[in-house]
Formats: sequence, C-alpha cells, structure tokens
Amino acid sequence: MKSPSQIADKLKRQWHSSNKREHRLLGGSEAWPVSESIGKPKPKVMANDLDSVIQHNNAWKQIKIGKVVWESVKYRAVAEPVNIPVSWKLYKPSEWINACSNQSVQREFDAMAQLVEKTDPVFHSLLIRRQSLWQNKPLHEVIQACRVAATLTPGYANGKPLRTLSPENIDTKFFERHARLITKLLDTRFEDEVSAIGLEMFLDALQEGDHWVLVIDLDGEKLPFNKQRVSTKELAHTNLPGSHLLIVENERCQHQLPALKNTIAVLGAGFDLDWTNNPNFTAKHIGYWGDIDTWGLQCLAKARAHLPHLQALMMNKEVYLEHLGLAVCEPVAAGQDVPDTLSDAETALYNKLLTSDAGRLEQEFVPECLVQQTVTRWRNSTTTIDRPQI
Repeated sequence: MKSPSQIADKLKRQWHSSNKREHRLLGGSEAWPVSESIGKPKPKVMANDLDSVIQHNNAWKQIKIGKVVWESVKYRAVAEPVNIPVSWKLYKPSEWINACSNQSVQREFDAMAQLVEKTDPVFHSLLIRRQSLWQNKPLHEVIQACRVAATLTPGYANGKPLRTLSPENIDTKFFERHARLITKLLDTRFEDEVSAIGLEMFLDALQEGDHWVLVIDLDGEKLPFNKQRVSTKELAHTNLPGSHLLIVENERCQHQLPALKNTIAVLGAGFDLDWTNNPNFTAKHIGYWGDIDTWGLQCLAKARAHLPHLQALMMNKEVYLEHLGLAVCEPVAAGQDVPDTLSDAETALYNKLLTSDAGRLEQEFVPECLVQQTVTRWRNSTTTIDRPQI
C-alpha cells in the first residue's frame, strides 16, 4: 500500500516525462482522468500491524485533491469489512500539479499555462516538451520569440543582418539572445529545415560573425597544410595559390574529392558567399558544387553574382534524374522566385524542384566515382575562363 507522499513522488516523476507531460497537457479529454493505484494492505499486515493500516487510512482521508476511491475489503483478522483506499483519481492538469506538491513543478506548470494561452498552438508541443529551451529566459521574451517565429519566412532578412530586423518590435540583440529558441520554433513550422541549413541562411541574413570554412589543398603542394579552418572574412581578402578554385556547399563531401593539380577547395560556406567577391578570384577557374535543391541553386546564384564565370558542377537535370531514387522531399523551398543569375537550364530545374515530391538530392548521395570524374574533367578542360557549364 502506498502513502500519499509516495504517489506524489511518482506523479512528480511523471511530470518530468516529456511524453506524459505533453499528453496530459495537450491531450484533452482523452488524457483524463488519471488513476494511480494505492494498493491494499496484505492480510499479514492487517493481522499484525493494524495501527499502520489505521494511520494509512487516515492519511488518505486528508486528501482533498481529485477523488480517492475506497473499497470495502474483508479480512480474517477483523470481524467487519474494512474500507480501504484503492486508487487516487485526478481529473484535470491542475489536480495533477497540486497532487505533486512540489514548488518547482508548480512554477513550470504556471509558466506553461501562460505560454499556451499566449502563443500559437503550432508551438505548444515544443514548449511543453522542451522547457530547457526557455526555462532561464524572461517569460515575456519567450512569448515575444514565439510571435517573431510565427512571422518569419524563408528569405525574410533579404540580405540584411539579423540585428537590423525588428518583427514584433524586438531589440537589436534579440536574435543573439534567443537564436536557439527561434531556430527550434521555426523548425516546428518548416520541418527542421532551419536547423539543417542554419538560421542566417534560412532567413537570407548577412552573417556578421566569423564563419569558418574548410580550405583543402587538393594539389598537396600549394599550401603549408593539407586542410585548415579559415574565416570567410579572411578569405574575402586572400589571394589563394593555384589556378583553380573549387567551392563546395557542404563540408561533409570532402572525402569525395580527388587530388587535383593547382587546385584549392573551399568547403562548407553554405549561403555565406560574400567572400567570393574577391578581385583575386576573377582570374581563377572557378567550379561550384552544391546540393540539387532550391537552396543549393540559390547558393549557386549568389556565388555566380560575384563570379559570373564560375562553372556549376553536377547541378543539372541530368544528374538529378539519373539519381532520382536517392532524392528526398525538400521540406521548405528557398522561394518561388528564381534567381536572375541562373541559366535557362538551371531555371527550368529550379521550377521542376519546386513541384517535385523529391526535390532534394544532397551532395553526399552523389556517387563518389561521378564526383571524381566530373571534377577531374572540369580541372583538365578549363584552360580559359569562359567555359560551358558541366
């Protein structure tokens, strides 16, 4: 048989289960009532320790939260049936919280009640399951972050720094303080796309902090290192050695690249491509390889705006269709408007991806043999700046 304090401890542990918390706070009438078994005294206890049974019963008689269910039970040790508390029923969230008898749980519940009341329902599950995202923040700013996240859309920044944006009258450091929370809130609207590509890229915001990319010497003798982290701020003013520069959207593709004479590769820039507006690069042969999806083509267009002579590698309809079985859904498109710097063929591909159920072919799924053949062919065939796209 369990005492009220023992069941209160169990109810408190249940509060810390994200699944139970979400179900009971958002599940409506299907989640209630909750019934916790108290258990009956064993015949041996009834025969040898009747005082403890009396104390147990008295303790449960003091409970005024929810409903204590009693049952008449016969024991050989006593002449008459004895009323025994067998279960504790709770009929709504507030009774559950009161039954926990814990100030910390009460504070969390009160905060969640305010958030549920004052934010868009699309965020309620996240806020209830992941209270670590907001627990140490002022509640009014969490509510404001939810309103901001409900306003933001892909490309919202239009090239401006995040600190210059002021949806819902936020201050200049709001994104800095709440970037993780806003990212997760947006993930609930855009199927984790924001975490996958980064908040700045998703909003098309100018990245003001240091962004570190991976620079690899594919030649093996052009740099004093094989690979090194370099900030894009530094790349914007650096004259890299070699005649060829290969720009790769994602860093995780480094193992697919072949050794190439006079060639330096820069991986992991994503949408941070302002560094390509470097006069030192205009005389180089530039190759660009990114994901075949609308975001990848947006990145290609941005790089080409600074380097009109660059050649896109493996970002065409032929590669997409040949490996369509490896493509997946693109949860959120980069936008309906096609960038001006895309070619006619790339524009047609962009429009095709917008309407496809499998509009994303990620770089790491392109076979290594095709990558090495294509990149090697680009390197060996580029003897002048102006070359057709591969």
